[in-house]
Amino acid sequence: MSARMRERPVIAVSGLHRGDNPQPGPAVIRSVRRVYRSATVLGLSYDPLESGLFSTDLDRVDAAFSLPLPAMGANALLDRLEQIRQTNAIDLIVPCLDAEIPNYFALLKELRRRGIEIVLPTAAAFERRSKEKLTTLGLEAGVAVPRTLMAPDLAAAYRAGEQIGYPLFLKGRLYEALRLTSPAEIANAFHYLTSVWGGPVMVQEPIVGEEYDVTGLGDGTGGLSGFCSIRKMMLTKTGKAYAGIVISDPTLDVLVGRIVKALSWNGPFEIEFIRGPQGYALIEMNPRFPAWIDFPSQIGCNLPAALVQRAVGGAAGAPGRCEAGRMFVRHAVDLVGDIAELAELSVTGARSRNARTAIAEVTELAR
Repeated sequence: MSARMRERPVIAVSGLHRGDNPQPGPAVIRSVRRVYRSATVLGLSYDPLESGLFSTDLDRVDAAFSLPLPAMGANALLDRLEQIRQTNAIDLIVPCLDAEIPNYFALLKELRRRGIEIVLPTAAAFERRSKEKLTTLGLEAGVAVPRTLMAPDLAAAYRAGEQIGYPLFLKGRLYEALRLTSPAEIANAFHYLTSVWGGPVMVQEPIVGEEYDVTGLGDGTGGLSGFCSIRKMMLTKTGKAYAGIVISDPTLDVLVGRIVKALSWNGPFEIEFIRGPQGYALIEMNPRFPAWIDFPSQIGCNLPAALVQRAVGGAAGAPGRCEAGRMFVRHAVDLVGDIAELAELSVTGARSRNARTAIAEVTELAR
C-alpha cells in the first residue's frame, strides 16, 4: 500500500443531496476530511442538481461524475467507472444509497482487481436485513419486530390492512414508509410505492413511542468497531432525524450487538427502533451510514474515517464513544452555484473542479 493511498486517498462518494430528505454523502465527506485532510473526493451523482455538488465547505467534492441509474445494472455501472478511471484514480468507493449496493456486490471482484476497495456486508447478510426478512432476523437475534405482512399485489395489501387494522404503515421494498389511516388510501399508496421501489410492499403495525437510531461499523466477524445511539428529537415529514441527542442505554446496546452478531455484519449500518410500552422494537436496518453521521464525528466517534482507515490505511485511530447528552440540530443553508457548472455535468457527465473553489484558491494565492 503506497504512502499516497494512506495519506491522500481518492475516495468516491454517492448520495450527495441535502434537501428535506437528506442523503448521507456530504456528512460522510465531512467526516472523512476531518482526519484525511489531503483526501481527494469524487462525487458520484445521479442528478446534476444534487446540492452537495455545489458546496465549497468541508463537504466539497474535487470532481463530480454522473452515474447510470441503479436500475440499469452492474455492467453499466462498471463501464462508467472505467470511464472515470481514465482521468481519475479511485482508491475507495463509499456507496451511500441502498438501491445501488446490489450492483456493487456483482462488481466486487472486478473492482478489487482494479485496485478499488469497497467495504460491504455479504450479499446474504444484506438480504437478511431487508424489510421483507426483518421478522425472521428479529426471531434469530432475539429482538422484537412490529407485526409485518407482505403484500405482493393490491388485493394482498387490502387483506393485510384488515388483519393489522388502521392506522398502519405501508413500506416500500427498499425505502419509504407511508402512514395510512383508512382502506381508501391503500390503492394510491400501493401503486406509488411499487412504481418507485418495486414489489412487494410491507404492511406494518404502528407502534406508539419514541424513535431511536443507531449507526455503527461492523467488523465482519460479529463485532462492532464503533457505534453511536441517538433519540430522535425532531423529525422531517419522511421520518429523518432533524435533531437528536446521544443516549446511553445498555438494553439498546445489547439489541444492536445481537443484530450485528447474527449477521456478522461488515461495514456501515443504521438501525432504527421505536421504544413503546413493551420496550424496543426493530423497525429497519439500512446498509449504509445515516445523514447525521457527521454529528458523532464531531464528538469523537468518526466512523467514516475508521472505514477509510480499514480500507486504505492511514492514522485515523479507533472511534471513541459518544458522550450521552450531546445533541445536534440540522441547519440548512443556501449554496450558490453557476449555471456553467450545472451545464458541464449535465452535458458531459463530468465536472473536473468546483469553479468557485478554484477561484477562491487562486485569489488566496494572489494575496
